[in-house]
Amino acid sequence: MTNLNRTQLSQLFLSPSTTPTSPYHNEATTLHPHAIAAPIPHPHSRQPIHLHLLPAIPTRPLLHQPPAKCQPPTTPQSSYTLLPSRRLISLSGPDAPHFLQGVITANIAPSTQSTPRTSGFYAAFLNAPGRILNDVFIYPDSNNLLKGKHDGSGGENWIVEVDARLAETLFKHLKRFRLRAKFDIRLLPEDEMQTWSLWKEDKSKEVGKGWTPHTIPTSSEAVAPPTGHIECVDIRAPGMGKRFLMLGGSKPPAEETEGLVEGYEMSYTIRRYLKGVAEGQDEILRESALPQESNIDYMSGIDYRKGCYVGQELTIRTHHTGVVRKRILPVQLYGAKEDEPQTLEYKPEVEIEGPPAETQIGRFEKRGRSAGKWLKGVGNVGLALCRLEIMTNAMQGEGAGYKEGDEFKFEWKTEDGAENLVKVKAFVPAWHLSK
Repeated sequence: MTNLNRTQLSQLFLSPSTTPTSPYHNEATTLHPHAIAAPIPHPHSRQPIHLHLLPAIPTRPLLHQPPAKCQPPTTPQSSYTLLPSRRLISLSGPDAPHFLQGVITANIAPSTQSTPRTSGFYAAFLNAPGRILNDVFIYPDSNNLLKGKHDGSGGENWIVEVDARLAETLFKHLKRFRLRAKFDIRLLPEDEMQTWSLWKEDKSKEVGKGWTPHTIPTSSEAVAPPTGHIECVDIRAPGMGKRFLMLGGSKPPAEETEGLVEGYEMSYTIRRYLKGVAEGQDEILRESALPQESNIDYMSGIDYRKGCYVGQELTIRTHHTGVVRKRILPVQLYGAKEDEPQTLEYKPEVEIEGPPAETQIGRFEKRGRSAGKWLKGVGNVGLALCRLEIMTNAMQGEGAGYKEGDEFKFEWKTEDGAENLVKVKAFVPAWHLSK
């Protein structure tokens, strides 16, 4: 029998041991750090050694995320992915549609229809002063997939999709304002129903081979809701595809995903950034952001013809004045010694450190007022709240301070006191120009 000294024993049993894992699931198995229950005797002692190996502790799988320190090499033109960053709230009861109508910016029953919607739509919850609490998708559960007390045929059952980290906050907010309204409200467990995104670029001229939806079905086009799942067209920007609510860990229908490779949520996020679509309260700051500045109006999330709702006054007044001086825009980061990019492009090979959230945008080699602030990004692309008259040529006339060739920067200090500087270029999406 081989004799092991104290150091060798310690190294053998106290150092972590990890089994080979899949790069996609990270199902590592590690020995417990206190695997040795009895103290190790002196090597010359005759006292017997008792070793007790405790059960291995598996780490939690990282589903639908790329390997650590890995960014997608490309942004797939067609793909589908689970969205773990989203969470669902169920409202079920005869007063549910009336309650929602009074607290969201969109219309439960569009002006083209006399009955509630049969597919999901985009909207926002506001506080009384008119600032955004949450951006959401709202879906009718017409087939009662969640098996509530109501069959859903009369528009009683609804599902709200929201930023997962703020789901409980919104849930408590809705419960507090429910008062005597007759409906049940429930925060769904993460494994009961999940949100998926699916997008296909239309590369073929053959009808039905691909799609890039950006329309709301009219009443004459409306079809019966599908059975077994809930879906809607993501109309926020051209090419955002469809959203699916799937029960119990199931995936979108095979006929929808045929020929597509399942991707990561990061690919979906980069796609959003390139299209200028903000989502969640890291990008649409809670109780700070305004609907028009966050493009909720451009993304079909506001119905200016509906009746009263919480936060309506400022939203309507801003609409009628017709002046929105700041908007969330896609931006590209580049080095201080690099030339200004002419087109927005995600470059995974570029290693560039983005600034902390809400870092102010300044003029490069010039002084002047803040031109906006950083929100969030991946690699060299992201979103920023930009002053249009300073950073773009979208606003002409008196007061416009933009000049061709102007460059802008983020400047900040790291935790160790080092100074960082990157330049930033804002781009106005083509779909903004048609609004």
